[in-house]
Amino acid sequence: MKFNKLLAIAFLFIVQIATGQISGKIQDTADNYPLEYATAALYNQLDKTLVTGVITNIDGVFTIENVKNGLYYLEASFVGYTTKTVQNIEVSRGSRQVNVGTINLVLGNQLNEVEIRAERSTVINKIDRQVFDSKNFQSSQGGSATDVIKNLPAVTVDGLGDISVRGSKGFTILINGKPTQGDASAILAQLPANALEKVEIITAPSAKYDPEGKGGILNIITKKGATNGTFVQVNVRGGFPSIEPYDTQVAAQRYGADATINSKTDKWNLSFGTSYQRNDKTGRREGELFIINEAENKQTFLPSDGERSFDDVNYNGRFTVDFTPNKNDEFSLGFFAGKHTVDRLADITYYDNHAISPMGSNNRLYTFSYYNHNLRTRKGDFVLGSFDYGHTFNDKSKLSTSFLYEYTFLGGPTFNDNVDTPAYNTIYQQEYNTNDNPLYGLRYNLDYKWKPFSFGTIETGYQFRDLDHEGVFVYERDGVVVPEFSSNIELKRTIHSGYTQLTGAKNKWDYAAGVRLESMDRTYTESLVSEPTANEYNYDFLKLFPSASLQYSVNDATKIKAAYSKRIERTTTFKMNSFAEREHSEVFEQGDNRLLPEFIDLVELGITKEFNAKNSAYATAYYRHVDNAINRVNTLAYESDGAVIDSILNRVYSNVGKSKAIGLEVGTQFKVTNNWSNFIGANIYNYAINGEFVFRHRDDETRIYDIESKNTVYSFNVNSTYSFWKNATAQFTFNYLSEKNTAQGQDSRFYSPNLTLKKSFLDSRLTATLQWQNIDIGLLNSNEQSIVTSRPGEFYTYTNYVYEVDVVSLNLTYTFNKVKNKSKFIESEFGKREF
Repeated sequence: MKFNKLLAIAFLFIVQIATGQISGKIQDTADNYPLEYATAALYNQLDKTLVTGVITNIDGVFTIENVKNGLYYLEASFVGYTTKTVQNIEVSRGSRQVNVGTINLVLGNQLNEVEIRAERSTVINKIDRQVFDSKNFQSSQGGSATDVIKNLPAVTVDGLGDISVRGSKGFTILINGKPTQGDASAILAQLPANALEKVEIITAPSAKYDPEGKGGILNIITKKGATNGTFVQVNVRGGFPSIEPYDTQVAAQRYGADATINSKTDKWNLSFGTSYQRNDKTGRREGELFIINEAENKQTFLPSDGERSFDDVNYNGRFTVDFTPNKNDEFSLGFFAGKHTVDRLADITYYDNHAISPMGSNNRLYTFSYYNHNLRTRKGDFVLGSFDYGHTFNDKSKLSTSFLYEYTFLGGPTFNDNVDTPAYNTIYQQEYNTNDNPLYGLRYNLDYKWKPFSFGTIETGYQFRDLDHEGVFVYERDGVVVPEFSSNIELKRTIHSGYTQLTGAKNKWDYAAGVRLESMDRTYTESLVSEPTANEYNYDFLKLFPSASLQYSVNDATKIKAAYSKRIERTTTFKMNSFAEREHSEVFEQGDNRLLPEFIDLVELGITKEFNAKNSAYATAYYRHVDNAINRVNTLAYESDGAVIDSILNRVYSNVGKSKAIGLEVGTQFKVTNNWSNFIGANIYNYAINGEFVFRHRDDETRIYDIESKNTVYSFNVNSTYSFWKNATAQFTFNYLSEKNTAQGQDSRFYSPNLTLKKSFLDSRLTATLQWQNIDIGLLNSNEQSIVTSRPGEFYTYTNYVYEVDVVSLNLTYTFNKVKNKSKFIESEFGKREF
């Protein structure tokens, strides 16, 4: 028996000393982007037989274990790319660990010696994400990241500019893989579309990611490269005069410029960027408000119409310094400062048929008309800095740490004046409210990654996040402070979390499983300026957030995958401020000081199919369940004595019970001819909300409203590109969102057609992009959406938002040399969420 054991040990020892390991990395030669799931096939160089094959991990790295002594060659391949061969790989007693280095694959089916027009795939499907090439969405050039992501199958942007992923407005933004905590819409609005390289949608994130965001994660990857030298790129954008004026007081202005300078050596990478964007949006608002006051037996009808436009100015500067003194260490220092101001003007006329009458009667008690001037300014000043360090050990394990500090000052006044019409001489009521909201945020990460087992890699880490957000709100009516609407608030939130995750691949299986443990403490305090004592509301939890994903490769072209992820959607200060703020003439807006975070369970099952290098398709079925669903709901507004206010509704953010979505997302990319490529994506889901809404008055009196809504919602995006010749293209895009149910009503359909012409000059150094956005030409109802809410026996509201159509602009991009950009910048993590 002992002899047998010794023999087995000796055999294993001989096998170990007689075999070696071959490793390397596969990436896109154009932008040095790692190609996950690329194939590395090893062949015997003598008889050309296949020895074994593996696929690359998320970093494009592959490792072939237990290779016998001998002479081999390796073929690196990926769908849509030219296969590349590495010859004369020798494994011998003196060379057990062989690294073939980085293998760069060329997009297309021919090499560079022949002039070709190879096109990148619009989407690449991976085990846990979809990767979209932003350059394929030409209509976004000169705009922001929002203009890019609205073309993605799972993403919709409605008439109010709200962004949803699979119907959910809650999602998290990463910038180059780094977490942010800012408001997603504000972050995307600040990023120039020209700076984006790719966008990743991670709908079922793993445990190593923060669990925030019920819709998952959007990872924005900015342009980068690895070639030493200096890169300079300047983009200039100008908008033509508005075709439809909408009777606005001031014409919309649309222009901007952004520049990026990047200088890289073997050890240093210095980046500087600056941007100024003016992106006004004109339009109109048409509405009806019907309020029933049973206690006083009267009803109010308020029809209205007028201007609703936005002046949007955004400018910033940023720099990043990366230092790599050796192959094991990397340092990064970043700084960002910017200002963002949005003026929303709503000058609305309430007509003569604004009337109050007895319930069920057309006999008017009186009629009244007036003009409402409502200007809301939202300002945000952002200053933040970050420091990152990473160390790779000799055994390829890696230790990483990251620190970010942010100071943000938010605020802005709202002017609300009711004036006689049409003379505009008498001010009936003048209201003014403003707020100062300094915010302090801190994040620290420590992560470790190593491969102790042959079947997988272990990742583990710790994260600390701290938020302190204060607010001082002052409300004045006719020049006098109103104490019942003037308040002080503060939100403090501290989070400690740790995670462990296993990721690996074996044969045709890819797998990942992990768990994240999070401890959160939240303290919210508020008080009226007239009250010396503040009310304090505490909430804390200790919860596990598990995740798992599994993928099976049926063959090289077909993959089946499944995933589960538990998520959280945290509350913001804005949605917790329970003191009413005058949004405009018809609406008070307030939050809920007892607001609970949403907890989400997501399950999905999908299949991807590559027909050839030019054609592919995918489909993913999903189920999302949400506890403590947060919705914006309307109630009647009440005076302090409990009397109903005849002409104002109260808009409240609160938990309304549970919601669930069962859906299917599909997409396909195909070429009709060699010059005509298409990408079509669609999402359809059944959305249901069931529960109740508890409205708490200042005197702690509560009213309970039942909430029940169910509907089927769908959206689709079409992207069709025709290449006239190698440097000129035309692209048509169409974004459509169907009717959608809400907690108390329904949003109408919303769609936007766009046409883009693009031409390159001067050996592709200069690119001109002519855009025709929101095509309407008087025949369609583009860029228009109506919103209906109601509660039987209490109120009915109808609001139709008509935004500018037939917008024409020209974007010019000039690159001073051919060196690839490797600029990487940090982004606001805390303040933009509240902007």
